[in-house]
Amino acid sequence: MDKHAWVQEFAGAVTVCDPEGIILEMNGRSERMFRDQGGRRLLGTNLLDCHPDQAREKLRQLMEQRLTNVYTVEKNGIKKMIYQAPWYIDGQYQGFVEVSVELPEAIPHYIRPG
Repeated sequence: MDKHAWVQEFAGAVTVCDPEGIILEMNGRSERMFRDQGGRRLLGTNLLDCHPDQAREKLRQLMEQRLTNVYTVEKNGIKKMIYQAPWYIDGQYQGFVEVSVELPEAIPHYIRPG
């Protein structure tokens, strides 16, 4: 069994690109989320081309500076948390990953000691 097979049915959309923005991987949820833009056919294309100017520039800066970006968004009444971050292998920068997870209406927040 492929040790990365779990990501295909993960409850969030996972999209992975290389340092230049070329889409390397999309799990099933990501393919469905971007169906109108081409779904799995987006593999091998540049994810920067999928964003409007302002978002493209923000993402380009994040990728160049290797920064993490976390925010929430709501569309059609569905709230999501977007987590964008660099990924590495043996300390070497490999590109960027975006995880998009639907959020429930109310989310408990806990403050734990320690």
